[in-house]
Amino acid sequence: GYLSFVGLHPLPIRHGRTIGDLARLFVQERELEVELFVLPLEGWNRGDFLDETGLPWVMPSPNMPTLDTARVYPGGCLLEGTNLSEGRGTTRPFEIFGAPFIDPEELAAALRDWNLPGCRLRPLHFEPTFHKFTGTVCGGVQVHVTDPAVFEPVTTYTAAIGAIWNMYPGEFAWGRPPYEYEADKLPIDILAGGEDWRQGIESGQSPWNMKGAWAAALAAFDELTAGHRRYE
Repeated sequence: GYLSFVGLHPLPIRHGRTIGDLARLFVQERELEVELFVLPLEGWNRGDFLDETGLPWVMPSPNMPTLDTARVYPGGCLLEGTNLSEGRGTTRPFEIFGAPFIDPEELAAALRDWNLPGCRLRPLHFEPTFHKFTGTVCGGVQVHVTDPAVFEPVTTYTAAIGAIWNMYPGEFAWGRPPYEYEADKLPIDILAGGEDWRQGIESGQSPWNMKGAWAAALAAFDELTAGHRRYE
């Protein structure tokens, strides 16, 4: 019921699969009558980050200018379902986020209490040059990924949005439709693939409790796709 332009197949937000892995999965699950050939990569292991391969970064979007953006984006994309600036209109979109009503020091302190792994959260002010809050000074944080191997983008941004929900109940709001060709459902619900994530935030669950609720579904996805993983 929540398939959309931003999610056309049931997948974890951070799925850890190559495009070829997913193509093989889609052919099987959707019973597609296509002749699929996946060109294999040479010299790459599943645990290799792009900056370990010697290959250049190629922007898939104007708002994903660096590999650092890609590291935070699986969680940072959830900001698009809120009234928070996701840093569009700055040089570090999705790493920087906030709003005019946020006290940067208070937010950073609240997030440090969660001991989120693999990152530092730096309080800052910024002024977007376009998109949300154009020309308005916003308070927020910048997510600096210090260890990509342990950094958890979805958990980190779940913690951030949950903290802002609790700290600024009168100012924070979910974005309203239409969004990405969806005219009725809340943008946050189609980004998260359903209502459960939003309801977890609204009920005050901790990011670690919410992560625990995902564990069984992630394990099932790993089992489902095990036969489609070409690389170790």
